[in-house]
Amino acid sequence: MEAYLLEWAGVLLRWLHVVAAIAWIGSSFYFVFLDNNLLKPTDPVLVERGVDGAMWAVHGGGFYHPQKYLVAPPRIDSKLHWFYWESYTTWLSGFALLVVTYLWHAEVYLVDPARHNWSPTVAALVAVGLLGAFWLVYDLTCRLAGVGPRADRWIAAVMLGVIAVACWLVTTLYPGRAAFLLMGAMLATAMSANVLFWIIPGQRKVVAALTSGQPVDRAALAIHGQRGKQRSVHNTYFTLPVLFAMLSNHWPLLTVAEHNAFVLFTLMLSGALIRQYFVQRHGYRLGREPNPLPWALAGSALIVVVMVALAPRGGGGESPGAAAVDAADRDAVAAIGALVQRHCLACHAGPGAMKGVRLDEPEALLRHAAAIHQQVVVTRQMPLHNATGMTDEERGQVAAWYRGLSPQ
Repeated sequence: MEAYLLEWAGVLLRWLHVVAAIAWIGSSFYFVFLDNNLLKPTDPVLVERGVDGAMWAVHGGGFYHPQKYLVAPPRIDSKLHWFYWESYTTWLSGFALLVVTYLWHAEVYLVDPARHNWSPTVAALVAVGLLGAFWLVYDLTCRLAGVGPRADRWIAAVMLGVIAVACWLVTTLYPGRAAFLLMGAMLATAMSANVLFWIIPGQRKVVAALTSGQPVDRAALAIHGQRGKQRSVHNTYFTLPVLFAMLSNHWPLLTVAEHNAFVLFTLMLSGALIRQYFVQRHGYRLGREPNPLPWALAGSALIVVVMVALAPRGGGGESPGAAAVDAADRDAVAAIGALVQRHCLACHAGPGAMKGVRLDEPEALLRHAAAIHQQVVVTRQMPLHNATGMTDEERGQVAAWYRGLSPQ
């Protein structure tokens, strides 16, 4: 019953997490789009009211006229909408999902004796600690740097180094899938913490000053907008790297690569560079920014570098173990190959295969045939929590395959 309830918890939390992330990232992308498309108003009424930028848009059969006040509007005379529950819901659901999958079964997902032989409890505690540690390092870097273009360049340089070290650390301590996921969770934690500790508190102070009925020192309030803007911009550059890391468990080609720390860092960096292209292209179209195409080309070039680095060597010949498999056994492997591909290779492929059990070579598949039958057919413990949806009919195919290999 525990496994059944955990499986349902995974389904519902993943669903909630994805929906909340869509809402959060969508609103983030939209406001970056707005910031880069607002134009200085020419209407004297808007100028008199302190509007710094405005634009017209059409959607869903209606016209919209968003306006931005550089510090704060003279007054707020209607309901004020806050954008923060998208962020909080994404992080809370994501952390809960991390708990019921990776942390609850740390002995399976977080411990690989070939990498670091430690207890599941310690592995889980360190994983949670890394989320907070990354935020503290990032936040301290931002505090020391201050705000402004020069500060942002300094922050970018420092954080590139920090993220590179973090990629090396998690891939040294944890199996590939867990390492990639934890790196994404570290960035996502910093994003949500930016909203919780900087963006929303600063906005609340501005609103409180506007609604207090007392004279407003707009110069003093401006710093809250500058800090909030800085953290918001950082969040938008984190989005594509986070999405890559969170989706990476679908691609064992990447997570179990021999130098997966290099793969993780390089592809996250490519995402940030490509995001810079989309951020800057709006300003380019309005003549305010240089052509952003080099950013997209640089990001794409990094992807090509990883593709070349991971390309099979030796002209695509058979795997090293293939020579030791005779024709009859090769036919038996082919008969079960589709099921193994669908249900097993996400965890059991490549040099970094979970628990050191590789099933992506014919010889290895035959060597582990008894264990496969035991885990899949007898105890039904694999696939773990039946996350891949293996049917009873497919388990029967595994049983028939094993009987065909075993003496009658």
